[in-house]
Amino acid sequence: MTIAPELSARIVRLREVEKWRVGTIARQLHVHRDTVRRVLRAHAAQHDADPVPATQPDCAPTPLRLSRIDPYRPFILEILAKFPSLTAARLYAMVCERGYHGSGSHLRHLIAGLRPRPAAEAYLRLRTLPGEQAQVDWAHFGHIQIGRAKRPLMAFVMVLSYSRLIFLRFFLDARMDAFLRGHVEAFAAFGGVARVLLYDNLKSAVLERVGEAIRFNPALLAFAGHHQYEPRPVAVARGNEKGRVERAIRYVRDSFFAARAFTDLADLNAQARVWCEGQAADRRWPEDARMSVREAFDAERASLLAKPAHDFPLGERVAVAVGKTPYVRFDLNDYSVPHEHVRRSLSVLADEQRLRIFDGAQEVAGHPRSWDRGMQIEDASHVQALVTRKRNARAHRACDQLAQAAPASAVLLQRAAERGHSLSSITTALLRLLQRYGASALQAAIAEALAGDVPHPNAVRLALERAREESGQPPPVALVLPEHVARRDAPVRAHDLASYDRVNND
Repeated sequence: MTIAPELSARIVRLREVEKWRVGTIARQLHVHRDTVRRVLRAHAAQHDADPVPATQPDCAPTPLRLSRIDPYRPFILEILAKFPSLTAARLYAMVCERGYHGSGSHLRHLIAGLRPRPAAEAYLRLRTLPGEQAQVDWAHFGHIQIGRAKRPLMAFVMVLSYSRLIFLRFFLDARMDAFLRGHVEAFAAFGGVARVLLYDNLKSAVLERVGEAIRFNPALLAFAGHHQYEPRPVAVARGNEKGRVERAIRYVRDSFFAARAFTDLADLNAQARVWCEGQAADRRWPEDARMSVREAFDAERASLLAKPAHDFPLGERVAVAVGKTPYVRFDLNDYSVPHEHVRRSLSVLADEQRLRIFDGAQEVAGHPRSWDRGMQIEDASHVQALVTRKRNARAHRACDQLAQAAPASAVLLQRAAERGHSLSSITTALLRLLQRYGASALQAAIAEALAGDVPHPNAVRLALERAREESGQPPPVALVLPEHVARRDAPVRAHDLASYDRVNND
């Protein structure tokens, strides 16, 4: 075994200067004792010093022992040539059927060395023209806690293949809206669009792939058509084709995110923007050490495609169903809608800051977006409108109940409204009289009050009481006194006063 010159020099120094023993050197440097002795003998031979005694000759040939597996080696090689991926367990069973009685672990160790390996593949270094290509990918950076919600922290990274300029933007998910928003902000930062964008086989770009047939995400195709660039997925298991963005993500992890402190997502993105425009842009350009990435990008900027005149409509659109309560559920939270839209299907258009709710093309509600979970975000006008409707509904139900029990109550309410009386208090009072006296008695009392042109519950109550007294009926509601009051009002037997007369006579 060849020993590196640095290791040989270190062994000699530890022996000659530090006076370490051979065993100590071997343990500390993690080499065999014979290796240490061989290095020291070679050093002694060069300097005519006393050699370190060897336990055995350096080059003494060791005869090979026969192994139980030797007779089966040609058979194993033949089977592995036909079936390179055949498992060692199956090979062990096949060899045992042919008379092998050795250890299975030894056989598996042997098969690992005999199994044919694919030839190492060499790759050409890919070079691109200025403005020709950019590479895009997501990277996961753990999670961030927002209230009761634990959100994934995802980094959108785009790298210009020629200049290696990096765009970095963090999101709380990796949905299509965030994916396209990252593109738009990257194009704004670069001041243009590359002609070809390379993607990994992520669902935001490629929905299905069978051989060379690729089905792109239609949202990405519409976005690419609007910005006039070509979306191009890399081949399966060909990470070298987008090595620039892979190395950029590793650079972000090591140079930017490691030990980074931030208060919230906005603070993290502000720091990322400063880092991209500063340290990341001032690093050495890989193609020419005399230039920086910033200088290379200045030369590439003119070759980028111009951004379109009109913005692409962004936002996550989701169909939602409103139940019996006036709220829609979106991303772990409930948002209020006008009560007229219960039991209907609406659509939600959401971005990072705001959420809008539509009924067809009409916007019916808008709320600030919450990234917490289990929150109930309400518009006060929605709640108040529902409360008002419920109160009116209760009043309508009371009027219907009175009209069915005592039809004359409708005329009384109409005349009371003409005189400016409170209809709600009159309705409540009439309902109470209905419960105490019954429908027929109430109808007669209302008719008597209307005949006297007094459309008021007091007149109705007097008429009911007068009719009750004339008929000799007890009060409709028995008065139940508390126990201590009942004891106080109990009848008391009068004392006999004859004793007082005797006192006076005496």
